[in-house]
Amino acid sequence: MKTLNRLIVCGLAIGLSSHVMAQGKVEIEWEKPEKYRDVRPSNESRKRFREATFKRIDEYMNKLASELPDNSKLLMTVNDLDLAGEVFPASFVGLGHSTSDVRVIKNIDIPRMKFSYQLLDESGQVIQQSEVNLKDMSFLDRSNSSFRNEPLRYEKNMLKRWFEEEFESQLAQKDANEDPVISKL
Repeated sequence: MKTLNRLIVCGLAIGLSSHVMAQGKVEIEWEKPEKYRDVRPSNESRKRFREATFKRIDEYMNKLASELPDNSKLLMTVNDLDLAGEVFPASFVGLGHSTSDVRVIKNIDIPRMKFSYQLLDESGQVIQQSEVNLKDMSFLDRSNSSFRNEPLRYEKNMLKRWFEEEFESQLAQKDANEDPVISKL
């Protein structure tokens, strides 16, 4: 009985892990983050804010990459990040004599991200690569209700637009492979 239970558990673990491994994956290297243009917090330590920001972007890029063909891998090296808006002391923007800061979002303080990437196929061969200097000059004019109350909503929207345009052929390829013809006319 114990052997049977172990086999069942092992089988489930292998099945689940192979499903997870089949999806696209992203690895991001944050190169010299202390030199980035603007990853400044409004109400927490710089280190904690930077780590949380990188984690959110990592998670979001992995979510996007799940739409890439199975077993592909996206390697990114980020050289600079400039979040939308600018951080000011609360008193500077008329919010009293608080010691905290606030991030003020104006259309002149656009989100930017500079990185290079390589998209690898399942054998590790480079399918696509590029140096990217991403910026969204119309970030306030674009409404995306799925990001309305999310941290980094402008940056996520910018990354989503870039991802869909940059990997359009790979996304279409995966869709074509997953959508079997159900009926013939």
